[in-house]
Amino acid sequence: MRRHRNVKIVATLGPASSDYATIRALFEAGADVFRLNMSHGSHADQKARYDLIRQIEEDVGRPIAVLADLQGPKLRVGTFANGSEELVEGAPFRFDLDPAEGSASRVCLPHREIFAALEPGASLLVNDGKIRLKVQACGADFADCTVTTGGTISNRKGVNVPDVVLPLAALSDKDRADLEFACGLGVDWLALSFVQRPEDVVEARTLAKGRAAILSKIEKPAAVKAYAEILAVSDGIMVARGDLGVELPVHSVPPIQKRLVRGARAAAKPVIVATQMLESMIESPMPTRAEVSDVATAIYEGADAVMLSAESAAGQYPVEAVATMHNVARSVEQDPTYREVIEASRRANRQTVADAIVSAAREIAETTDIKAICCFSQSGTTASLVARERPRVPILALTPLPATIRRLCLTWGVHCVLTPAVDRFKMAVVSAVRAARDHGFATETDQIVVTAGVPFNVKGTTNILRVAPCNERLIFNTDPE
Repeated sequence: MRRHRNVKIVATLGPASSDYATIRALFEAGADVFRLNMSHGSHADQKARYDLIRQIEEDVGRPIAVLADLQGPKLRVGTFANGSEELVEGAPFRFDLDPAEGSASRVCLPHREIFAALEPGASLLVNDGKIRLKVQACGADFADCTVTTGGTISNRKGVNVPDVVLPLAALSDKDRADLEFACGLGVDWLALSFVQRPEDVVEARTLAKGRAAILSKIEKPAAVKAYAEILAVSDGIMVARGDLGVELPVHSVPPIQKRLVRGARAAAKPVIVATQMLESMIESPMPTRAEVSDVATAIYEGADAVMLSAESAAGQYPVEAVATMHNVARSVEQDPTYREVIEASRRANRQTVADAIVSAAREIAETTDIKAICCFSQSGTTASLVARERPRVPILALTPLPATIRRLCLTWGVHCVLTPAVDRFKMAVVSAVRAARDHGFATETDQIVVTAGVPFNVKGTTNILRVAPCNERLIFNTDPE
């Protein structure tokens, strides 16, 4: 199955999408990557979904990536004697470590780390920012606040602390268990929540031991500030706009999104734009115009992928939501303005031989009648560098490694092909032209560009470029051994 689309679609699985028929329908509607949300469902539930994905992958003969999204530590208030209380603007309110049930004047906040980091003037947000409080005085076990935005506070509502870096690891005990479980399953990507500093990513990478690529979710102001350092130690990025929109002024999120997407693209690392992209399709078969525009904006910005959360996991129209994303992407990518925007944002980032090779491949492909750029890659780095160029022709990534092929399913424009191992460049060229023909990108009378690294099977050695005819007889007749 050939996708006539460059941007990739990530679909979250859940109660509405846990059977073979629905997951396959999501794939056929356009999903390239399936997300397993470790915040919901048991390990048995997630394993059942994972096994179905791999069965579908085998049945359709196309690689499919699986992303396990770790929950991260959850900060919540305790319980109230009355179940809930109404906080009034200007009223005092105390958070403390006392486990006694809360009242209209106080509640337990069972997170000593928050009190350790708070300072007078800091903000505390409750229930996704619907209630806001300002710290007036604080100590090791309390914070006396003034309510700045009132509302109903109830049992175990979430708390956000936007103004400080909390001395909390991004991985809770649950996350560590989930990470080991997900890596044991064989997932391709791990999405890391609550990232505040690069050390959080390094810890997850150490635990993963190379079994999955690490995708950092940028959802906290601290992560935005430390973005360059976090990006450097991550394999990919998710612009998680949910918490960003709670902890930062909502009007600041669009420019932050643009900056994060451009930064990831410059680093040749895939970036997902996520959260509430087609939220109304949880209950409606049609999206709003604003949602369609939101998805289109992420694609115009150059995002590698756009993501559905509850829309595909728990909504009434999961397949329609994926199909809508696919149609929006197709429409944007056919717009001449899209190419203008994408090419205007291309950076001349040529610091290595590999950078120069992929840049030359794009220029050759776009100035002559080349049908595709074919990359042989062990780690996927070459294909990612080609994708950073956002060429006008298709990108075929060829590798004998299933793990590499699956991880590349998240990368813009990359059509992944599993090929037998080769040890000579001539046979690599032959494999490339066969793949280009077999997958409908070229005919025997066409030409393709082939990039590879010699010696083969060594990471980071991209050093050769060849314009090759798709007629194998011409290759064998003209190429020396």
